[in-house]
Amino acid sequence: MIKFRLRGANALISVALIGSALAAEDPMVGGAPMYANRNIIQNAVNSKDHTTLVAAVKAGGLVDTLEGPGPFTVFAPTNEAFAALPAGTVQTLLKPENKATLDKILTYHVVPGRYDSMTLDADVRNGGGKAILKTVEGDSLTVTGQGKDLMVTDDKGNTAKVTIADVNQSNGVIMVIDKVLMP
Repeated sequence: MIKFRLRGANALISVALIGSALAAEDPMVGGAPMYANRNIIQNAVNSKDHTTLVAAVKAGGLVDTLEGPGPFTVFAPTNEAFAALPAGTVQTLLKPENKATLDKILTYHVVPGRYDSMTLDADVRNGGGKAILKTVEGDSLTVTGQGKDLMVTDDKGNTAKVTIADVNQSNGVIMVIDKVLMP
């Protein structure tokens, strides 16, 4: 009887662990599952929290790049982050005549390579409390904190919190942030 209970308990634990592992692989972002076997664009277009970012990526002509092999780490601002910018900023940036400025801002949110929270934690430790990441745009982002408390600071001193980490993609990783970073 005791063996049966132990086996039953072990089976329940195994099922719970497998369920947790599956859930961890495909986290929900903006109400949609983010599938690790899809690329950054294929997942981002399904997040209702990233419609502004997706519109900006399309306007900037960066879809092909973010569908490419990468790997890339994208610090992805939410719609709320874009809404917090001064009134009219997003509409102005989406105009064709402002494509160069839009591209500069968008590529500032992209780092070549795959930086998940475990990698960033190690880089922060090895960097004496901060990790400096060179963006595709060419300037740097500074990452501080660890685990679920990662913060990203831009060159202007603005700090964004990573609200959802380690959204794995076939061509990189998305780190959802609560502010738009500026080069």
